[in-house]
Amino acid sequence: MGKIEVIGLGAGNIEQLPFGLYQTLKNAPITIYARTLDHPVITYLQEEGVHFQSFDIIYEKHHQFDAVYEEIVDILVRQAETEDILYAVPGHPMLAERTVQLLLEHPTADIHLLGGQSYLDDLFTALKIDPIDGFQFVDGTSFDRTSLQYKQHIIFCQVYDAFIASDVKLALLEDLPAHYEVTIVEAAGTVNEKLLTVPLEELDRVMEMSNLTSVYVPPIKEALPHHFQTLRETIQILRGPNGCPWDRKQTHASLRKYLQEEAYELIDAIQREDDEGIIEELGDVLLQVMLHSQIGEDDGYFTVDDVIRSITEKMIHRHPHVFGDGENNKTWDELKREEKSELKHSMLEDIITFAPALQVADEVQRKAAKVGFDWDEVTDVWLKWEEELQEFKEAAEANDEKEMEKEFGDMLFVLANIARFYDIYPEHALQQTNEKFIRRFKHVEQCVKESNKEFHDFTLAQLDHFWNEAKKEE
Repeated sequence: MGKIEVIGLGAGNIEQLPFGLYQTLKNAPITIYARTLDHPVITYLQEEGVHFQSFDIIYEKHHQFDAVYEEIVDILVRQAETEDILYAVPGHPMLAERTVQLLLEHPTADIHLLGGQSYLDDLFTALKIDPIDGFQFVDGTSFDRTSLQYKQHIIFCQVYDAFIASDVKLALLEDLPAHYEVTIVEAAGTVNEKLLTVPLEELDRVMEMSNLTSVYVPPIKEALPHHFQTLRETIQILRGPNGCPWDRKQTHASLRKYLQEEAYELIDAIQREDDEGIIEELGDVLLQVMLHSQIGEDDGYFTVDDVIRSITEKMIHRHPHVFGDGENNKTWDELKREEKSELKHSMLEDIITFAPALQVADEVQRKAAKVGFDWDEVTDVWLKWEEELQEFKEAAEANDEKEMEKEFGDMLFVLANIARFYDIYPEHALQQTNEKFIRRFKHVEQCVKESNKEFHDFTLAQLDHFWNEAKKEE
C-alpha cells in the first residue's frame, strides 16, 4: 500500500504557498491529484509545466457533495494500492476539507499531511475581527441551524454558488430579521479580495459565488426572543434582586393554582382548535415551568437543566424501539415500573388525587383493571349502579346530607366505571355536556334580551322553548 501525501494550496495566490511545498509540487515525479483545478496556485503551476489530474468531473455526476467526496476518496485509495500519491486541496488540509477527513478515517489508507496555509488569517484581517471573542466556522453545504451561536462571530465557508447561499439565507432567516446585515467575502488575502455587506434577504442575489466565497454573520447585540436561553435569562431577571416583586415572592405552593388555570386554558384552546390560542397558552404553561425551575435554582435544589435532563432520559428509556437496538419489547408500563420500582409501594401512588375527581376515578379504575381487579361484564356494573342509586335515594329520604354526599360520590364513581367499559373518557364527556349547556343557555339569554324582558317574566315552559330552539340549530 502506497502512501497518500496531502498538500494544502493555501487560500489564494502562489505567494501564500510555503517554498518547501512549492518545491514538492514543482518537482513531483508523479501525477498530482487535485480535488479541483479551480484554484490560482494550480493555474500558476500549470503554466510552469506541472501536471494535475482533477476530480472536477465527479461534481457533475452527483447531486450531493457527500457522494462526490466519497467517490474521490475511493479513487485515491484504489490508486494508492500500487503507488505513492500526492493529493492537493485548497486551503489547509485540516480546514473544511471533507475528503481529507474521509481519508484519515479510512482503515487502510496511509495518510501524510504536508501542511498548507489556511485562509482564516486573511479572513480575520479582511473582516477586522478577533476570534477570541468567540468564533464559529460552519460548512455552508452541511450544517444544523440549531447549533449556530449567534452571540459569536459566524463564518460560513464553501458557499460555492447561489443555491448554497440561498440555503444559508433561509436557515438564518429562521432566527434573524431580513434586514440583518451580513458580509460576503470573496478571495480573502488575494489581489481579487472583495467584501460586500448586504441585508440578509439579499444574500443570494447580489453577486456571483465561487469556491473562494465565505459569508460572515456578525454577533447579535440583542437577545433573540424565540431562543430558550433568552427566556431563561428573562425569568432570572424577573426573580432577581431588581426584578418584579410579584415574581420574587412566588413559591412552588403559591404558583399551583396558576399552573392549573393555564393548563385548563390550554385545553380550552385545543377544544376550540384555536392555533393562536394554543401558542399563547402553551407559552403560559411554559412560563409556569420556568418559574418553578427558577425557584428550584434560587433555593439551590435543581435547575431547568435537571428538568430537561429528566424528561429526555425518561423519553429515551421508554422508547427503546426508537432509541435502542430494537430488541427490547417491554411495554410503556413495564418500563415505567422499572424507573420507580425501588420507591413505589402501590401501583396507584403516581395518581394525582387533586386532579379533577372524575378524571382520577377513571384513571384509578383503569389501573386496577390492568391487574384483573374488575368486573367481568358491564351488566355487573349496571347492577352496581342501581344499588348505589337506591342507597342515594334512601339517604335523600332520610335527609342525611353527609350520607347523601357519600352515596352521590359512589354513583359518580360507578358512572366512571361504566364509561370505561364503553371506552369513554368521562372527563371529556362531561366537558362536552358543559359546553353544550353553555352554548344553549347563551341562546336562551339572547332570546330573553331581545324580548326586552327579564328571566322572571317567562315561565319555565317558555324558557324551555328557547332551549329547544338552540337544540334544533345544532
